[in-house]
Amino acid sequence: MYSFSLFETPIGRCGIAWTMQGIARFCFPEGNDDRTKGRLLKGIDAVEADTPPALIRQAIDLVRQLMAGEKISFAAIPLDLTGVSDFHRRVYQEISKIPPGQTATYGEVAARVGEPKGAQAIGQAMGRNPIPVIIPCHRVLAAGSSLGGFSGAGGVDTKRRLLEIEGALPPEPPSLFDLLDDNSQR
Repeated sequence: MYSFSLFETPIGRCGIAWTMQGIARFCFPEGNDDRTKGRLLKGIDAVEADTPPALIRQAIDLVRQLMAGEKISFAAIPLDLTGVSDFHRRVYQEISKIPPGQTATYGEVAARVGEPKGAQAIGQAMGRNPIPVIIPCHRVLAAGSSLGGFSGAGGVDTKRRLLEIEGALPPEPPSLFDLLDDNSQR
């Protein structure tokens, strides 16, 4: 049986689902509660809305702190990876070792899990991560430190912002249009 809750963060209402073993799903805001809930619970049959227990509240507080700009580690939060393939489980365990403010490439992660030619498979695992942010797939980059993809709401822009918050990337410089807007407001 899965339980879930939607909760407020500085970027909107996120969703979290859990079992007795730990967190099983996380979802960024999807524009409204129905869409967020739909994405969070896709493929789950037995589910009920519930008040989060203490450990889940702790994870929610960490998510809020991260979204407010603090460097956060979720290493102590228990996860439920039931139904996740052994390969993806190994990948998620490996990327969970990447500390805030640091990154690794798909190729580096592939080598660490014993699949040195498996960078594409690592990218597929990142795209199927059921617990983004808590399993920090945003810390995995493409070759040449390109951001690669991100399957959460907001796509690569969300990934970039998370990496900026954690200090792994410098903030993006303002565009010419941003500078013009700033000057017009003076």
